[in-house]
Amino acid sequence: MTTTARLLTRRIAVAAMLLPLMVATSGCMAPTPTASPSTGIPKAAPPTNQTPTNQTPTTQAPITRASAASRADTSKVTALPPMKVFYGAGPMARPRIANADLARDFIDLSFRLESGREMPVFTRFEGPIRVGLTGNVPPGMARELDNVIGRLRREAGIDIARLPMGQTGNITINAVPGDRIRRELPAAACFVVPGISRLSEYRSARRSARTDWTRLKERDQIAIFVPSDAAPQEMRDCLHEELAQSLGPLNDLYRLAGSTFNDDNIQSVLTGYDMMILRITYAPELHSGMTRKAVAARLPGVLARVNPDGGFVPPRVMAETPVEWIRALSQALGPDGSPASRLRGAERAVVIAESKGWNDHRTAFANYVLGRLLQVRDPKRAEAALSRAHSLFGQHPETRIHAAHTAVQLAAHAISRGDSARALALLKGQDAIAERYQNAVLLANIKMLRAEAQDLAGQTAAARASRLDSLGWARYGFGPDAAVEARLRDVAALAPRGG
Repeated sequence: MTTTARLLTRRIAVAAMLLPLMVATSGCMAPTPTASPSTGIPKAAPPTNQTPTNQTPTTQAPITRASAASRADTSKVTALPPMKVFYGAGPMARPRIANADLARDFIDLSFRLESGREMPVFTRFEGPIRVGLTGNVPPGMARELDNVIGRLRREAGIDIARLPMGQTGNITINAVPGDRIRRELPAAACFVVPGISRLSEYRSARRSARTDWTRLKERDQIAIFVPSDAAPQEMRDCLHEELAQSLGPLNDLYRLAGSTFNDDNIQSVLTGYDMMILRITYAPELHSGMTRKAVAARLPGVLARVNPDGGFVPPRVMAETPVEWIRALSQALGPDGSPASRLRGAERAVVIAESKGWNDHRTAFANYVLGRLLQVRDPKRAEAALSRAHSLFGQHPETRIHAAHTAVQLAAHAISRGDSARALALLKGQDAIAERYQNAVLLANIKMLRAEAQDLAGQTAAARASRLDSLGWARYGFGPDAAVEARLRDVAALAPRGG
């Protein structure tokens, strides 16, 4: 059995590696390494969150500036403002991509699992798709599900709708406590399985042919298990990514910067590229049971219709991502490795990327991970790696959201030195990008860091407004009030001692 899951160790994914001491809050899909011997390379986990300041993660120096109470004393907070939520479709813009690249991506996504196992035939749902929502459904989950289903209808052209609450559909989303998910798959935050509808069926079916994606001839019954007690953003991200995999590709490719079908987990919600891939998946020219060769033969006609401008766009011809680079990055991000082992993995990933001459998001991501792992051990080298990542991410429009992540890390370094001007310059405009890509964790951190930098600059009123504005987004991104308040304390602890 091959289970496609979102690993608990990546619950915040890259978004969770934003700042020191951050708790995990949202992440991405992956086959769990414990699900089956056939799963292959395990999904990477984020490096340990460490502070880039002169303080240790367990000892926070007192803040002595006059504004300290407004910045860090959350015991005086009697009530947080209401949670903010995203409205609208998110990053819907259709990518400008060559049909040659799109065809290659589609074949690689559709005929291989993340483990590396080949899919013998193409599979999808045939006919209308009805989605059931059952279990301990928390407030907001139905709204989030309706939002993504609406996008799938409009942008991917899929005949999909939600059934009345509690009914079982072609796809059944089960909202269950996180500990029940971890009882079945200790490393998973959420997961998707074919051939069943309920979690109670999973244990007896997990080794059977009906739950093996490679043995399917057509998709007709799929269950998604989402934690009912997770932060709203994590719950939403699970819905987007697991629903996308239940409908379409089961693979992730590091070369796809503007997609949720990427192990770097930068994208929080389905992108315009993802919708295009799903539109191709449900093109009338294709059907379940087709071989790789048969699908490849039909793709030129499908792409000419779905992406008419793609015939006039030069191919990017991005090099394949070698297995040794993926393994090195998995070592760097793995939850079980020692700090030294993780660092060796990150260094190896950077060396491989640079030796290949890549000047793309893969080299940037390797440097980003290296910078995160070096935060305490070697802050100067960490900042250099993050700066390299930030420069590369900033070179292409589709990696603006990636650059927002590195900007946050670099701003934290600047604040730890007391350099408010540098921090404010790095953060300028990043909140608009985070909001466009609907990442509340990132958005809240940007606003909290801006408030800290404004305090350092003596802009007390502006800092108070920025901090207050961050809290509604923090409630969506982090969940419980205690987590929001802890985040405020962590950001306040970045500042240098004394005034």
